[in-house]
Amino acid sequence: MIREPRRDDAGFTMVELLVVMLIIGVLAAIAIPMYLNQTRQAHDAAARSDAMSLGVEIRAAYSQDPVTLVELVAGNYEINGDVAFPASPGVVFETWVPGDEDAWCVQLSHPGGDVSRSPGVRFDGTDGYVEDSACATP
Repeated sequence: MIREPRRDDAGFTMVELLVVMLIIGVLAAIAIPMYLNQTRQAHDAAARSDAMSLGVEIRAAYSQDPVTLVELVAGNYEINGDVAFPASPGVVFETWVPGDEDAWCVQLSHPGGDVSRSPGVRFDGTDGYVEDSACATP
């Protein structure tokens, strides 16, 4: 026996709920990879920005005195013991290869990036900014 629907029957049918769930699934399948890609690009941009800024600061420091030490201390990049600027979140200071004004190199990485993951990005006295490359050890 089929019962007649009453006026006070409210709610959604199972088919309507399944259609809504399908639409949400399709939207999530599109949005999540786009979000992850944007996140990787943001990590790369942070490493790139830090490398370029640090490289410019090192070049400026060489115009005054020879640069003997570049390091990351308590979240700040330091050049010869003087604070240059704060490091971006997640950026890893890999290495500093000292040299004269044209033969130094600083290498940074970000574990969440694409081109900045491994070996990272570098800025040196000869080539400037270089992606996906490590400093050559002397």
